[in-house]
Amino acid sequence: MKRRALLAAAAATAATLGARGAWSTRPDSGHDYPSRPITLLVPWAAGGATDLSMRILAEAAGRQLGRPVLIENRAGAGGTLAMPLLQQAASDGHTLAQLPQVIFRAPWTQKVLWDPLRDVTPIVQISGYTFGVIVPADSPFQKFEDLFAWAKAHPGQLTVGTNGVATTPHIVMDQLMQQRGIEWVHVPYKGTAEQMLAVASGQLMVGVNSTGFAPFVDSGQLRLLVTFAEHRSRRWPHAPTLQELGYGIVAMSPYGIGGPRGLPSAIVEKLHRAFHAAMNDPAHLAEIAKYDQELAYLGPADYGRAMREAYVREKSVVERLGLARQG
Repeated sequence: MKRRALLAAAAATAATLGARGAWSTRPDSGHDYPSRPITLLVPWAAGGATDLSMRILAEAAGRQLGRPVLIENRAGAGGTLAMPLLQQAASDGHTLAQLPQVIFRAPWTQKVLWDPLRDVTPIVQISGYTFGVIVPADSPFQKFEDLFAWAKAHPGQLTVGTNGVATTPHIVMDQLMQQRGIEWVHVPYKGTAEQMLAVASGQLMVGVNSTGFAPFVDSGQLRLLVTFAEHRSRRWPHAPTLQELGYGIVAMSPYGIGGPRGLPSAIVEKLHRAFHAAMNDPAHLAEIAKYDQELAYLGPADYGRAMREAYVREKSVVERLGLARQG
């Protein structure tokens, strides 16, 4: 009897330890995460401002996580091509994506199979872009209003490049042109660097993009006419804002990092800590400062609320501009 009791106690202890061991290594416990390199999908072309800052951020986050965070570029479709891959990814935290503002607008303008709220687990908001309108240094356009005057006198001849259809630069320029009844030629580009080179070389008359244009403006190849920010840039104080000029538009597109739907809370917290530390890394801060960006940190809960608000707000913008998809 005594021997049987001892055996039973030993079995119970082994079962308890086994259960604890099984719990501690479950994928959703976070104890064995990450078990391999992490892929960070960046929906922009390699070599652009966002790509470069994401690479520095990924390197710093990888040091925090003890595994490399590898960038995979998915340029095109106005910054939405990471979403189908994120939707299909396993909810184990080994596939993440940079989330641009356009993903909250695209479902209202075109039919997509993914949903930016349902299919994304928010991790951290990082920063936001300052957008601006640039022209070649030798362009006759000295002021932003010169674009409209020339376009009215030359219907359908003004070529304006943006970083894609239905992106913030496209939306803003379309709104301004529609209000004035101006015909213009929209030229979408996959990446900032490609677009800036096209403007600097004279292939494009006007470029509208995030401050990936900074090196070109600072080197004197391009002239900055206006920004979409709330206040004048400390870096380029000579350039007025759209709001200052009386257009009533402020357009800043925040971005962050998200994972697939159903990402376990323990993994979300581990990723949040890693990327929060990485975004404050001196190398990352120095990189985004090159493009007149500042941190706009939000944790998972607050970022999730901001995403929901952005989705609702983008619907009203799309409807106001008559860009809502049919059916």
